[in-house]
Amino acid sequence: MNNRYPHISHKKTGVILLAKQNLTFELRRLLKNAEIVATPLPLTPKIRLYLLRHDYRQEDLTDEERCVLMDEPPFWAFCWSSGQVLARWLRDFEERLAGKRVLDFGSGSGIAAIAAALSGAREVIALDTDPLSRRAIEANAELNSVTVTPAANLDALRGDFDIILAADVLYDRNNLQLLDIFIERSKLVVVADSRVKELPEPYTKIGCGMAITCPDLDEPEEFRHVAIFTAERIRESHSL
Repeated sequence: MNNRYPHISHKKTGVILLAKQNLTFELRRLLKNAEIVATPLPLTPKIRLYLLRHDYRQEDLTDEERCVLMDEPPFWAFCWSSGQVLARWLRDFEERLAGKRVLDFGSGSGIAAIAAALSGAREVIALDTDPLSRRAIEANAELNSVTVTPAANLDALRGDFDIILAADVLYDRNNLQLLDIFIERSKLVVVADSRVKELPEPYTKIGCGMAITCPDLDEPEEFRHVAIFTAERIRESHSL
C-alpha cells in the first residue's frame, strides 16, 4: 500500500481512508458530488478534521440539494468559526484542562472535544443529537489519536463535569436556557459564539478571536468574530 500518511502505520492509514470513504458516502446522500477530506485548521494546525472539500461549488447545488441542506444540514462536515476559536483558546490555556472531566455540548465535528483531549483532559465526552455527527466525532478523534466518547443526551450522563464547553449553540435564542443548565452541571463553563455579544451573569466575556468557517461558506463578516465567555460555579470555584 502507498502510505499517504508517512508518520503513521499502514494499519491506521487504512482506518483513516475507510472513515473518509464512509463519511463521503453519507454526505453524498445530501450532496451528490461531495467529498470529505482530512483538513488541517488554520488556528490549530496540529488538528485535522474530516470536512467537506474546500473547493466545493455552492452555485452547483440543485434546488433539491438546497432544500435538503436546509432541513438536514451536515453541521459535522464544516468547522465553524466559534469551534475553531474555542479550540485555539483550549490549546493556549491547556493547564486548565489537565486532569479534568470535560463535556463538549453540541460538538458537531468534535473540534473542541479533540482540543480538550490534546490538552490533557482525563475524560472527554462529545455530545451531539445527530447520529452522523457522533460517527464523525469518533472518526475525527481517531484521526488525531485521542480518545473522545460520543453521547446523545445530557440527562443520560451521570455526575458533574469539571468543564463544559459550548461553541455556536446560541444561534436560537431559546437555547439561552442551556446556560443555566450548564452551570448546574459543571464547575466551569466556557462558551464561544459569534452571534451574541453579551451574556447574563454569571457569564463574563474574557476574550475574542476570529476565524472563517472551513470550508468557507462566505458568511457575513460579523459571524467571523467570536466572543468567549466563562462562568464558574461559585461554591466550588476553589477547586479549579
